[in-house]
Amino acid sequence: MDLMNRVFKQFLDKFIIVFIDDILVYSRSEIEHEEHLRIVMQILREKKLYAKLSKCEFWLDKVIFLGHVVSKDGISVDLSKIDAVLN
Repeated sequence: MDLMNRVFKQFLDKFIIVFIDDILVYSRSEIEHEEHLRIVMQILREKKLYAKLSKCEFWLDKVIFLGHVVSKDGISVDLSKIDAVLN
């Protein structure tokens, strides 16, 4: 996690969130997102780090990340996590 934080330091909390080996890239528009993805891929290439394509998802409108649902509407709690605690 320290390596990933050092590699993406200048972009953390601007359009990237890193948790262990997961990278979440977020943007306000598709054009901005395309540029953000290009930056992330370029950095990975320069640092000789690799993403396993089968584990990658691109251009999602909504993503579940660390127990939260992140979408254009904001951030909310993943309701399946609440159900697990209640039951």
